[in-house]
Amino acid sequence: MKVLHYHQDSCNGEQASRTCDNRSANEKCANQKSTGQKVAVVDKVIDSKASAKNSFSTLAKLLAAALLINVNTSWAGSLEQAKRLHDRLAGVPADASTLGQMRDLIDQGNGLDAAYVAMESKHFYNTTLKLFSTPWTNIDQDIFLPLNDYSATVIGMVRDDLDFRQLLQADIAYVGRPTLNLPAYNINNNQHYQALEDNAIDLQADLVQVTQSSLNGLPTEATAGVLTSRAGAKAFFYLGTNRAMLRFTLINHLCTDLEPIKDNTLPPDRIRQDVSRSPGGDSRLFVNNCLACHSGMDPLAQAFAYYDYDFNQDADPEGDAGNIAYNQTGTTDPVTGTRVQAKYFNNNTTFPLGFTTTNDQWQNYWRSGNNRSLGWDPALTGSGAGLKSLGQELANSEAFAQCQVKKVFKNVCLRSAESDADINQLASTTASFKQNGYQLKRVFAELGNYCMGE
Repeated sequence: MKVLHYHQDSCNGEQASRTCDNRSANEKCANQKSTGQKVAVVDKVIDSKASAKNSFSTLAKLLAAALLINVNTSWAGSLEQAKRLHDRLAGVPADASTLGQMRDLIDQGNGLDAAYVAMESKHFYNTTLKLFSTPWTNIDQDIFLPLNDYSATVIGMVRDDLDFRQLLQADIAYVGRPTLNLPAYNINNNQHYQALEDNAIDLQADLVQVTQSSLNGLPTEATAGVLTSRAGAKAFFYLGTNRAMLRFTLINHLCTDLEPIKDNTLPPDRIRQDVSRSPGGDSRLFVNNCLACHSGMDPLAQAFAYYDYDFNQDADPEGDAGNIAYNQTGTTDPVTGTRVQAKYFNNNTTFPLGFTTTNDQWQNYWRSGNNRSLGWDPALTGSGAGLKSLGQELANSEAFAQCQVKKVFKNVCLRSAESDADINQLASTTASFKQNGYQLKRVFAELGNYCMGE
């Protein structure tokens, strides 16, 4: 049974379900092994001269043993760093040749290049990036769901060193190479991507970039990267009022839920009709709870007004055979009388004087008040029409850049940032991410290099 996944409060009764990414990793350090080797070296040196009685000879033995220990420590340290770096980036042990190459680069002070060597492994794409991106594709943030067009697009963009801001705004998708003879992309199922995973296809070699509009039939101007992917629509345009798409985009790509960014100082003029102004007969609840979320959320979620996820609720309650729906120019919804999807009129009698959605014109009220701290781009206007321009607004925020770096840090360091050094590294890598064309692969390299020496 699918869990309804929309914002739940006393205002409109929508529900949300969220679980944490519970990725864990068990990593055995080579320190014990190397320590045992060092002790064996000492014992061998000392035992081989056990009969020596000359104090000078004994001193010489000890100095020699200390020298051997120091040499072994230097060599084993960089090798262990190389092993840790490869294990965390690729998720599998490296062969001796790769480890040696990485060790040499680390010894030369080129830890970043060593990380790129590790990321030449197909497992960085098939395993690390797949598990990294899959939680973003579903409301339960399940790490083990099959590959889909959302996660494949993330993997392809990282592989190709594309500007990661395009993830939320471009006419882009990735599919398997046609010569693989897999089931073709289908707007009504996930069979193409399931076959890529079932056949253990090398995603580094066999993903190809295409325009999303050529797959799902959306106009180019209506595409917005993973936000208009089939998997994204299935998860976040499923039933409800489309507010879930905004909420989970904030969670997945700005690293914040609605609760931390509540602001009841903003005007309520764009809050829809389905939100009661006196829930339970108490208007204070609206002012202190409902207003704080909906005043900023509703004018942004208007960008999704022409989108829905179309499926047969009776025969296919999970929506497995559904597809993204979009009301193109000239389409009139019988309920709304405009291009706006009928779901925007759900419960519109709750407060009839509330805002009536008639188009997809959105406005970012969070550019004022407390949420200016999300770092909105001053070069943008903070308003627009449709999902593509909203994706641009979100992806050009400082919060978007910081969020990608935080997620990668947790992925490769297996923990959240804690110390002052960690915080400084996050700031440094965020600046580098922006300066280097928003290439996420470089973020993996920098943070892998940072954490390999813990």
